[in-house]
Amino acid sequence: MLAFGLMFYFGYGNPLPFIDPEYTWLENAWLTLIPMVFIGLAAGWKYEKLGGFLVIIPLLLGSVFAFIAGEQPPSLFAIVLIPAILYLIVGYSKTKILH
Repeated sequence: MLAFGLMFYFGYGNPLPFIDPEYTWLENAWLTLIPMVFIGLAAGWKYEKLGGFLVIIPLLLGSVFAFIAGEQPPSLFAIVLIPAILYLIVGYSKTKILH
């Protein structure tokens, strides 16, 4: 995700959402949600549950927004779901072991 996602994220020139009036609302939504995905991937190294949810929730929201706009969500984000699901599995398995 970092290898490919950051290039596309910064490929917009100014990756801040709602700055350029030419961006569609879907592009602005993705520019808002992508930093949460990056934060979730980084947070997952230490806090697995938090990282998993910070990745899955923005991707689900972005997919719903894309569906409403009649677009398809980027296929790259399907790859990001794998570590997010693994973060949740590890996070919840640690909870069961501790109790």
